[in-house]
Amino acid sequence: MAENKEKLFDQFPGVSYEEWRAKVEADLKGADFNKKLVWRTNEGFNVEPIYRAEDIAGLKTTDSLPGEYPYVRGTRSDNNWLTRQEIIAESAAEANKVALDVLSKGVNSLGLKVTEPTVETLETLLDGIDLTKVEVNLDCCPCKALDLANALVSYLQKHNATKTFKGSIDFNPLRKALRHGAQIKAEAVENAKKLIEAVKEVPGVKVIAVDSVLFCNGGAFIFQELGYALAWGAQWLTSLTDAGLGIDEVASRIKFNMGVSSNYFMELAKFRAARMLWAQIVEQYKPASADSAKMHVHAATSQFNQTIYDAHVNLLRSQTEAMSAALAGVDSITVVPFDTPYKTPDTFSERIARNQQFLLKEESHLDKVVDPAGGSYYVETLTVSIANEAWKLFIDVEDKGGFFAEVDNGNVQKAVNASCEKRHTDVARRKEILLGTNQYPNINEMAAEKIEKKECKCACGNEEKGENALLMKRAATDFESLRLATEAASNRPKVFMLTIGNLAMRLARAQFSTNFFGCAGYEIIDNLGFDTVEAGVDAALAKGADVIVLCSSDDEYATLAPEAFKYLNGRAEFVVAGAPACMDDLKAAGINEFIHVRCNVLETLQNFNAKLLK
Repeated sequence: MAENKEKLFDQFPGVSYEEWRAKVEADLKGADFNKKLVWRTNEGFNVEPIYRAEDIAGLKTTDSLPGEYPYVRGTRSDNNWLTRQEIIAESAAEANKVALDVLSKGVNSLGLKVTEPTVETLETLLDGIDLTKVEVNLDCCPCKALDLANALVSYLQKHNATKTFKGSIDFNPLRKALRHGAQIKAEAVENAKKLIEAVKEVPGVKVIAVDSVLFCNGGAFIFQELGYALAWGAQWLTSLTDAGLGIDEVASRIKFNMGVSSNYFMELAKFRAARMLWAQIVEQYKPASADSAKMHVHAATSQFNQTIYDAHVNLLRSQTEAMSAALAGVDSITVVPFDTPYKTPDTFSERIARNQQFLLKEESHLDKVVDPAGGSYYVETLTVSIANEAWKLFIDVEDKGGFFAEVDNGNVQKAVNASCEKRHTDVARRKEILLGTNQYPNINEMAAEKIEKKECKCACGNEEKGENALLMKRAATDFESLRLATEAASNRPKVFMLTIGNLAMRLARAQFSTNFFGCAGYEIIDNLGFDTVEAGVDAALAKGADVIVLCSSDDEYATLAPEAFKYLNGRAEFVVAGAPACMDDLKAAGINEFIHVRCNVLETLQNFNAKLLK
């Protein structure tokens, strides 16, 4: 039977890359191939428009199976990740009530905050929770982590659960250094050692956190998050083995909490590269068990790209992010609720966040296949490319004294902040798109009333940010400030589209201008067109327009723009939609406002806000 099967592609001749390239260049009609089709990533390498079998022929990353060293294809033989929900409550009793409720709705991993780390608190917090079926992740201030570890061990001993418990204590003594610019406390390593020793009877608990999700939420590039995460983890390996602990005991206690941005394939490749590189790092310490080289990863969807306006678009972003993490084979996932930027998530947003993961499992069956991206020419190449860039950063950090030293001197924070600023500039220029914020906004949406202020409740204090703190500034914040200022003003500026001349061009430019000024929340007045600029200006002023945007073709601007500008005579702001060849002549005539695809949208709108808002 096998011999008689028709081979589908046998009847078609093979096509070489050179032949394909020649055809594409012919179709480009003289345009530069590299400029048109090759993407230069923020990660420092190029992405080609096509990948073929020969591109991965020499890669060693394709030789292993899921569950095999170096774990690029996953640390398990299945892909049944845990669905985690962060429990938000005012007391242990309330948290327990919420936890029991969400466990009945499919969640099998809990994130719980502990303010008073005692056995009594844990009795209340974990009452009725089957620890053999649920992963429990506890978070408290680093100064109380040892007390929490001792309390947890006592609790588990009392309930005969020391061998079956699965979960973590999120001990991160670098949190204040990264978020607030403080120095890492000298006793951090000693406290970490005490933590590991305190939980020696509980093999299933991770107590050392590598929270690179901070970098993701801080606007870092993907290779930076990975490179710094590896350096962070390696610092713990070195420091704790130097302190007298064995490599197997240290490596088995580390948990990576990583972010996921909306760069779909790049994030998928990041987790594959992370496991591969971490396995090789741990291997250098000569562990006795191969399992010690396995990377334990929890993924949380990004907060950097979440928005206040058009907040339901956050669901689209977090859905693709969760898909990237799931397909990459992480151990557990938290989908951050869509309303997180402006309020404490409510029961509706938390339910939707849970269901986003259940959709991936129950309807898309992503948990049924291990490493489905394995062997993909594109993903395998991305995996190696990201690994190479992250490794360069890792080596650089090591050469400069290690991760702790680089955090203390602020170099890590400065690098991430520089990336954050670069991304904010890209958002301002629409090189990076935030749907509903800097592109296709809902111009009639009002958001001020739904924003609830949240205060830091860290018992350690130190809420003020120092010079070496991460900015932690969402990509949408500047545009949101624009719109909130518009909402707060006594007058909402009106923008009138003076459409005239060439039908196709005036409609296209009116649509562009509507989108442009809508990002500031201005009222847009569109129309079907005018026969003369005088009629258009009169109609605009009758409507009380603050800004008149001339929308026509480049050829017609040479005549129409000076006529309209002269007739308007300063009675409203005058803007030309586009960057016509006659721009210099128009500027000489006194016309200074032009909007086009090369504009810095944010700066332009900030200037208009300064002129128009009262």
